[in-house]
Amino acid sequence: MANWPNLASLIGRAGRPLVVETLRAWVEARRGTPEVADPAACAAWCEQHLAPLATSSLRRVFNLTGTVLHTNLGRALMAEEAIEAAVTAMRSPAALEYDLEGGARGERDDHIAPWLCRLTGAEAATAVNNNAGAVLLALSALAAGREVIVSRGELIEIGGAFRIPDIMARAGCRLVEVGTTNRTHLKDYAAAIGPDTAAIMKVHPSNYAVQGFTSTVSAAELVPLAREKGLPVIEDLGSGTLVDLETWGLPHEPTAREAIAAGIDVVTFSGDKLLGGPQAGLLVGKKAFIERIAKNPMKRALRLDKVRLAALEATLRLYADPEKLVKRLPTIRMLARTPAEIRAQAERLMPAFAHALGSNWQVGIESVRGQIGSGALPVDLLPSFAVAVTGKGLDRLADAFRSLPIPVIGRIQDGMLLFDLRTLDDEAAFVAQLPELER
Repeated sequence: MANWPNLASLIGRAGRPLVVETLRAWVEARRGTPEVADPAACAAWCEQHLAPLATSSLRRVFNLTGTVLHTNLGRALMAEEAIEAAVTAMRSPAALEYDLEGGARGERDDHIAPWLCRLTGAEAATAVNNNAGAVLLALSALAAGREVIVSRGELIEIGGAFRIPDIMARAGCRLVEVGTTNRTHLKDYAAAIGPDTAAIMKVHPSNYAVQGFTSTVSAAELVPLAREKGLPVIEDLGSGTLVDLETWGLPHEPTAREAIAAGIDVVTFSGDKLLGGPQAGLLVGKKAFIERIAKNPMKRALRLDKVRLAALEATLRLYADPEKLVKRLPTIRMLARTPAEIRAQAERLMPAFAHALGSNWQVGIESVRGQIGSGALPVDLLPSFAVAVTGKGLDRLADAFRSLPIPVIGRIQDGMLLFDLRTLDDEAAFVAQLPELER
């Protein structure tokens, strides 16, 4: 049966072992029936059952959810320069840990540390596989077996059950909570410092906001106390950014440079969120502390590979010319789009939607509010426009959009299937597949 001409194409695409395995399943499923010897039926059945194995499960999608940095859809889109650098690193040997000038072993951090120092004003820098790893490594290197002071209002939990108290426990630290959920004062930190205190930690509450009767201690207030007591201050910025988002009319998000300028000793933040690069956890700060962190044995378990290092270096290089970021960095470009520009795109797409969906659905344009996502500016929403579809069976229609060659992910809200266009870059490819909905 494996030699049937009908299966030749499938064998060429999926390989003989998988086809033979599927043929055995076909025989078991059709044993005792005339269909078991039907080449055409067998080939069609094998095609259907092998399709998921013959194609990548990590598929390209159109993210029209209204969340720019959607964690479930891969967060930041990388710049072409970063993509090219990553491909080059994959295709050939690279000087990952090799000093070309001296002809000896080098350090992989050397590819990104100079750029991080230039862009943040830090004395030294290193990187690991994500920001959770960065926080874990910093705590393990600087405070294992000792106490770390954190405000109760900053004991955050983000997606995937990342909790500051749990990370501290895994790092071997003892958490000392100070203040209350909504109010923490400098005197609370001062009273908690003891002989076993190793560090003071600040955590940017990036995925929520406490409003009303609140009080927090700024780095400007906290750093002098820490200096007096001889303690380092660690700040987790979470999403993190290297530029002032207000340049593009967005709300202010604390930058790594601001934290360094305030005197924070170690600052951690992500590479694949507002920075717009690959997944990475970046650590910048005082040389003495960064060197201790980089020498920690756990660093090897968390280090970046050559592909992500290449993409990260290329992304950081773009920040040398901030004025061009909106053109070259997809994340910044999407965040900076104006409502008028998005509205014009919606009007262009309306006829294509209406033609593909037919008379059973009503298509219109809705003013909507999106979000940055991945914990950045959680209470600040982005004004945008969406193509809105109404009618009976919205769940079924959403399934149909997700079944397109390039799945389209929208959201159902207030009786409408909404497709927020802020993040739609490849308009031509999107329109080209809409007729598939008619089948």
